[in-house]
Amino acid sequence: MNRQHTSVRRRRRAAALALTAASSLLALAVRPDSASAAPADLVPTRTVTGITASGNPVPARAGARIVSEPRSGALQAPLSPTRRAALVKSAGAAADATAKRLGLGARERLVVKDVAQDRDGTTHTRYERTYAGLPVLGGDLVVHLKDGRSTVSEAHRTAVAVPSVRPGIPAGAAAAKALAVSRKAAVTRSRAEGAPRLVVWAAGARPVLAWESVIGGVQRDGTPSELHVITDASSGKIASRYEGVETGTGTGQYVGTVPLSTTPSGSSYQLVDGDRAGHRTYDLNQGTSGTGTLFTDDNDVWGSGAQSDRQTAGVDVAYGAAATWDYYKEVFGRNGIRNDGVAAYSRAHYGNNYVNAFWQDSCFCMTYGDGSGNTHPLTALDVAAHEMSHGVTAATAGLTYSGESGGLNEATSDIFAAAVEFHENLAADVPDYLVGEKIDIRGTGAPLRYMDKPSKDGSSRDYWDSSLGGIDVHYSSGPANHFFYLLSEGSGAKTVNGVSYDSPTHDGLPVTGVGIENAAAIWYRALTTYMTSSTNYAGARVATLRAAGDLFGQYSPTYLAVADAWAAINVGDRIALGVNVAPVADQTSGVGQEVSLQVNAYTTNTGASLTYTATGLPEGLAIGDTGLISGVPVTPGTSDTTVTVTDSTGASVSAAFHWRIAYVYANSTRVDIPDVGPAVESPITITGRPGNASATTEVYVNIVHTYRGDLTVDLVGPDGTVYSLLNRSGGSADNVDQTFTVDASAQPVDGTWKLRVRDLASIDVGYIQQWRITP
Repeated sequence: MNRQHTSVRRRRRAAALALTAASSLLALAVRPDSASAAPADLVPTRTVTGITASGNPVPARAGARIVSEPRSGALQAPLSPTRRAALVKSAGAAADATAKRLGLGARERLVVKDVAQDRDGTTHTRYERTYAGLPVLGGDLVVHLKDGRSTVSEAHRTAVAVPSVRPGIPAGAAAAKALAVSRKAAVTRSRAEGAPRLVVWAAGARPVLAWESVIGGVQRDGTPSELHVITDASSGKIASRYEGVETGTGTGQYVGTVPLSTTPSGSSYQLVDGDRAGHRTYDLNQGTSGTGTLFTDDNDVWGSGAQSDRQTAGVDVAYGAAATWDYYKEVFGRNGIRNDGVAAYSRAHYGNNYVNAFWQDSCFCMTYGDGSGNTHPLTALDVAAHEMSHGVTAATAGLTYSGESGGLNEATSDIFAAAVEFHENLAADVPDYLVGEKIDIRGTGAPLRYMDKPSKDGSSRDYWDSSLGGIDVHYSSGPANHFFYLLSEGSGAKTVNGVSYDSPTHDGLPVTGVGIENAAAIWYRALTTYMTSSTNYAGARVATLRAAGDLFGQYSPTYLAVADAWAAINVGDRIALGVNVAPVADQTSGVGQEVSLQVNAYTTNTGASLTYTATGLPEGLAIGDTGLISGVPVTPGTSDTTVTVTDSTGASVSAAFHWRIAYVYANSTRVDIPDVGPAVESPITITGRPGNASATTEVYVNIVHTYRGDLTVDLVGPDGTVYSLLNRSGGSADNVDQTFTVDASAQPVDGTWKLRVRDLASIDVGYIQQWRITP
C-alpha cells in the first residue's frame, strides 16, 4: 500500500528510562516588605557543583554537563489498570484510619484521587478532602508510605473547620455575583454551568464555607471559558476565581511523513488509534462545540502536507497525541493521561481565525485552532504535548490555574512539550527550547516563548519576584521555564541542535546542566509525588529538591544543580557542602517591642551539631542555642549584625545584615472595605514624640483584597495632609503587601495618623489586615 506524504500504520519502540526518590530542607522566614527572593526551605551559598572520585569538591564550569543516572529504586513502577484500581481500592478502605493518623478533624474525610508506586514499594496516595460531606477545595494532600513510615505533602496543613455548613447567602445570589465577575473578566456570552455547589474553600488565609460557581462563555481571544468563582457563603465576598480551560500555544508546522495507527472500518479507515486506547481525532469543521466529524480516509494515506488538505492538521494532531502518550509511557511508565489506560480525544479546525489551542478537563479533550486566516493551524508536536500535559497536571497535582500555581501549571506543559520534542527527535521538527517557533503569530518569525530567556517575548518574566502571581499565567510561567532550561543545559552561550542560546542567571553565577532527560524526570516526580493544588514557586523548589534527592541522592551533584537553577531565577539560594545558613533580610524592629527572629541553618556533615553566635546585636537582644534571636530592644539606631553558625566538625559560615531599631507604631485591627463604598480609615495615635516626622517615613500596608486595582490607599497625617500611596494600580492582582516611603517631614510626629482606603469598583472586596508606620 502506498504510504506517500504522511502516514503508515504506526509501530513504536518500547524504550524505558529509570527514575528514582526524597529530601527536605529548612524554612526561611522573610519579612513580606523586604523579601528579594522567593522563600525557600534553605537558602545558603553554594560553592561547588561536583564531586571528584576521591570525594573532593570540584569547581563549577559554565556550560559543563553533570552526567549521572537516576536511582532505579525510586522509579515509578508501571501500573496496569487492574493493579492501579486495586491500590486505589485498598487506599480507600484505609482512608478513615489515614485521616485519624494525620490528625484531621472528626468531620473530615479523605477521598482517594490516585495512587502511584515506586519500584522499591514506596506508595504515594493522593487524596482530596471533604468536610461534613462537602468538597474541600485546596485541601488535597499526598501521603508517602515507605517501610511502614509515612510523610505527607499538603496544600492545607491543618485540620479544616468552619463555624457552620449552613450558607448565609442563597445559591442564586452567589450565581449572580459569579456572573458579574465573569463580565468583569471580559467573558462574553456568560452563562451558569449548573447550580453553584457548596464547598469549603481552604486555599485562603482560613477555611470558609463557600459557593463554587462555574460560568461558561467565551474568553477575549475566542477560547471557551469555564470560570470558577468562589463566593464566601457567609459574607458574599469573592474569595477567589480561576479559569478551568487551560490554554497553550504551538506551531503550525507539520510533522512531515510520519507513521500513524489507524483503524479499518468497512472499506475505509478511521483516525482512531487502537494502539493507544482508541484515541480519536475529529474535524470540527470550524465549529466551536460538539466533536465534529471523525477523520476518515479511503486508503489509509492521510493528508498531503498542504494546509488546504483538512487531513493534514488531523495527521499532526493524531501524531502529536500518540507521541505524547508514548513519551509518558516509555519514560515514566504512565498509562495515559490519568494513568488509567483511558484515551482522551482531539478536535482540529476549531472556530475561525482562532490563534490558540486548549485542554478541557471537563471533556477530557484537546482542541486546536487554525490560526490567523485559518492558514496556520496550531497542531505541532509541542502543542499536542503541551495540551495533553495540562491533563496530566489535572490528574496529579491539580495546580490551580491562577497565581503562581497557574504559572507553574503552564510551565509544566511547556516543559513536557520540550521533553516530548527531544524524545521524538523529528527531522521535520528539530528539538529545541522554543515554544511556537514556526507559527509566526506576530509576523516577525519569532517564537511565542523562549525557555532560555523568557523575557525575549516581551511579556514573560525571567526571574521570580513577589508580583509574579498577579500576571497572566502564560507570562508567570517564564521563571519556571527558565529554571528548566538552566537545569537541562546550563547557563551561558551555547548551541543546541543548531539553535543558539545564551541564558543569564539572576545571581550572576553559572549553572551546570544535568541534561533534559534528568531535568524532566525530576520535574515529573515533583509534579506527581510532591506538588499540590496550591504549590507556588517556593513550594516547587522544595518539591524538586525532594525529587532530586529521591532520584540522585541528597547533596549529589544533580541535587545541588537543582538548587543552583532555582537560585539562578531568584528562588532561594545555592547549597554549599558543609554548613548552610539562610540569609537574613535587613530587619526593622520597634523600641520596646518583643523580637523573635529564627536563624535557619543546616549542615551536610552527617551527625554534626550546630553552634550559634552573633555580633552587633542591638541592645536588649540575644541569640539562643537554637539560633533564635529574642528580647526587647531599648535604644534607637542601626547595627551591623553578623550571625555565625559552626558545626562540630569546625565548618563555619556567617550571615550579615543591618538591624534598625526605631519607633514603629502599628494597628492590627481588621477594617472591612465596602464594595464601591465610602472610604474607611484605620488610625494610629502617637504621643510623647516631639518634632517632625522623617523625610523617609515608612508605611507598611497589608490589605487582603481580590482585586487591588479597585483600591485607592492614602496616608493622612495629623494635620490632615493626604499622601497617596496607591491609586488603583496593580490591576487584577490580589492583595496589597507593600512598604511605601513618603516625605512626611512637614508633619508633627505626635497626633493621629490614618490609613484611608476606598474601593472604587464593584464585585471584589477585602479588608485592612494591618499597617505600620515608622515616622
